[in-house]
Amino acid sequence: MAIPRMTDDVAEQHTSFRNVRLLFDALKDKGHQIDTLSMGMSSDLETAISEGSTMVRIGTDLLGKRET
Repeated sequence: MAIPRMTDDVAEQHTSFRNVRLLFDALKDKGHQIDTLSMGMSSDLETAISEGSTMVRIGTDLLGKRET
């Protein structure tokens, strides 16, 4: 599970997720049998999916924000 630094800057989100996907791809190329790239949450799920995420966490979208 990868979570980038919290930011509303979509370009920065893309960069973070792309870097994680490149590492994921490199591990697969070395023979590691992994099939799930979990990155992104409710606030950035579209960006994460566009960069290759196969699993996102959507708790906030389902349950609402946590009380602080």
